[in-house]
Amino acid sequence: MADAVLTSLTASNLFDLSGVVAVVTGGGSGIGLMIASTLLANGATVYIIGPKQADLDRVANAYNDAAEKASKPGRMHGIEGDIRLKSEALRLAEEIGKREKHITVLFNNAGVLSGSFKKPSVASADAFRKAYFDEVPESSFDDNLRTNAIGPYWLTFAFLPLLEKWTQNPEGSRFAPQIVMTSSMNGWTKDPATAGSSFPYMYSKSAIGHATSSLAHELLPLGIRVNGIAPGLFITEMSAPGSADAIGQSRLPPDYVASFEVPVSRPVDQGAQRAGTNKDMGALVLFLVANWFVDGETVLIDGGVSHVLALGVRLYP
Repeated sequence: MADAVLTSLTASNLFDLSGVVAVVTGGGSGIGLMIASTLLANGATVYIIGPKQADLDRVANAYNDAAEKASKPGRMHGIEGDIRLKSEALRLAEEIGKREKHITVLFNNAGVLSGSFKKPSVASADAFRKAYFDEVPESSFDDNLRTNAIGPYWLTFAFLPLLEKWTQNPEGSRFAPQIVMTSSMNGWTKDPATAGSSFPYMYSKSAIGHATSSLAHELLPLGIRVNGIAPGLFITEMSAPGSADAIGQSRLPPDYVASFEVPVSRPVDQGAQRAGTNKDMGALVLFLVANWFVDGETVLIDGGVSHVLALGVRLYP
């Protein structure tokens, strides 16, 4: 009996995602690709959504070829779409519904960052108005809020029928259906230096952070969970433009300097600049998919930045 218990608790059993069908918006790069590649590596069928079909196909083909060579059952498929639009949310759900009877998890991950300001060097009302008002276009609020917060709302409800059908799947009892929102530590941090100096971005991430718990409460009668991921510094095209290679993996540029310091160190030093990795993100993704007993929570994965800032320690140069 004890041996059966131990076998059931092995990582290979806990995180075997065979049969899981996942949808990841923004899945062709950055944190979305970290999520999608982790799901694929552990046996899931993954649909990645992004703005350009050619880019999605290139990434999907690279990972599918690798999975086939390694005899892994997971596969990745790309579908072009504009996740900001209500009409596109319906179209995407219908398109995936033609290919799959149900889905297990929707990752509302796609995000943008724009509308950054340059901090004024003079403490005057005129200087602050120029930096925070004159230099920030109205379109930045539109783009950030529609992509990072409003789009996930449309997608959540458009995909509900496919998530509900997962509960009717005879093999669907292994993992409970779920929606996972990519928020950010910037939904809670007060200093915009941690958010690319963009108030539109901070506003949008605050909105999706609150929406996660609200939607979890609202969807309780359906048995569909809603949780969130709040990343800190991960090296992606958003944090380090031009850092991605041919298969979408971003590497730390040698001259990269962040506007803040991450206090938690890695077990093995990989340079002065500390940042989260695909393994860090992947481990959290597996936990959320496999654990049906967590609902309405947003998990901070920021290397301790929020904790230190809460203590009033300033980490900026």
